[in-house]
Amino acid sequence: MSGGSAGGAAALRFGGASRDRAGFGARVATSSFRSAGDFNLVVDLGQRIGSGEWFRGLATLVALCWAIWSLTPSLAPLPGSVPLPFSEAEAQQAGALAIAPLAYGGDTGRRMAPSEAVVPLPEAPERPIVDLAASLGQGDGLAATLQRAGVGAAEANGVAEMVTAVVPASDLQAGTTINLTLGRRPNRLVARPLEKLAMRARFDLKIEIARAGDALRLTQIPIAVDNTPLRIQGRVGDSLYRSARAAGVPARIVETYLRALATQIGVPSGINADDRFDIIVAHRRAATGETETGDLLFAGLRRNRGRDLQLMQWSSGGTTQWFEASGVGRQSGGLLRPVPGAVNSPFGPRFHPVLHYTRMHTGVDFHAAYGQPIVAVADGRVVRAGRAGGYGNQVMLAHAGGLVTSYSHMSRFAVSVGDRVRRGQVIGYVGATGLATGPHLHYEMFRGGARVNPLTTQFATRAQLSGADLAGFRNRLHSLLATPLASQRADATAGAPAHRAAP
Repeated sequence: MSGGSAGGAAALRFGGASRDRAGFGARVATSSFRSAGDFNLVVDLGQRIGSGEWFRGLATLVALCWAIWSLTPSLAPLPGSVPLPFSEAEAQQAGALAIAPLAYGGDTGRRMAPSEAVVPLPEAPERPIVDLAASLGQGDGLAATLQRAGVGAAEANGVAEMVTAVVPASDLQAGTTINLTLGRRPNRLVARPLEKLAMRARFDLKIEIARAGDALRLTQIPIAVDNTPLRIQGRVGDSLYRSARAAGVPARIVETYLRALATQIGVPSGINADDRFDIIVAHRRAATGETETGDLLFAGLRRNRGRDLQLMQWSSGGTTQWFEASGVGRQSGGLLRPVPGAVNSPFGPRFHPVLHYTRMHTGVDFHAAYGQPIVAVADGRVVRAGRAGGYGNQVMLAHAGGLVTSYSHMSRFAVSVGDRVRRGQVIGYVGATGLATGPHLHYEMFRGGARVNPLTTQFATRAQLSGADLAGFRNRLHSLLATPLASQRADATAGAPAHRAAP
């Protein structure tokens, strides 16, 4: 019995202790319970209110709050050094020098009060000379530019005549800077006289005009210019355009270079990453240090696979195009349609809408609106441009290889006999002249004098130099290929031995 009672009491105490410790903020003992003599710093103030342990916990809480309050820094401002106030003289000086609005104490902009030391002048004194710069505007003349700068009309016209006697007006480029010096005028009713003028009239010529007594004298100062072309080579890599630009080739030259290559090969399909570009451009360097880059002179491509390309621009037969080193020009392939309209009547027998009987239709009729432009289907020369009976207004073009094309029923012409026309150039306008029931284009093609179907004819030509043209072309190409690389020129100028480009 006693053992059972003791066990029951112990169980009750254990259960009571468990319930007490399971209160708010208390840790629950899981393996053993604390004896009555243990000291616990953290006391649950929600349990056993009024006991000694509860008051001890309350005292600990108050002590901690007081410690926090006592250690909190003050929020009062800290004392610091204060600048001494300005004296009256210092305040006046600071106000006079300050850049501030008047509302903030600045005296900027105020005028000094008049005193006996201030003597009013009847007018402001004039500057003895005036130095200024003017620029030629687009479409402006030299005389008009000088008058805008303050030179009198008569003197400006005289200076313009002096300059144009040395340099044609067409050589004076827009943007040219003119440095002027104007002298003292006798009175305010006249313009200042020109004392000195200096300008770069041309890349190789500087002009100076100076007053000698009552007259102006012009002095020419020639400038030495090196006209050696600039040659740049490099590897194509991932992008021919980016590689050429990185090598220093101007963007417009790269674009012209790509168009030149496109006359012989496909771009970019015909170019590999291991190919090397070879570009020669017109280049001038003045002794004063200025440089000027001109047009593309040579377009070369050293190909890793396939034949190398060496292209140079040459004029032959009234046209200018890119020719390969052998004298072969670009290929003109594929005939254009003279007008974009649909075919109304094909080549072959048909019932004539005006004559009302069946006969051979020797051309192709294209539907087109009145006044629509008609273009040449290929490069050629105008051999006829006039009235041709039932064909009305007719233009005939002679092309390479004995091919002739005819364009009829035009309303008006855009070319004359003997003119050379390019592929896609406008040669006339759609009409309904001759035997026509309405506006359209009757288009015919002749090969060896016989009419052929224009829609089934394939046509491709290549220009070929010969004779004196071919000899002159090869001489010019040979001289261009002797141009050193830009790096070699720089080394030669610096006195260092020139090196060859890496293959």
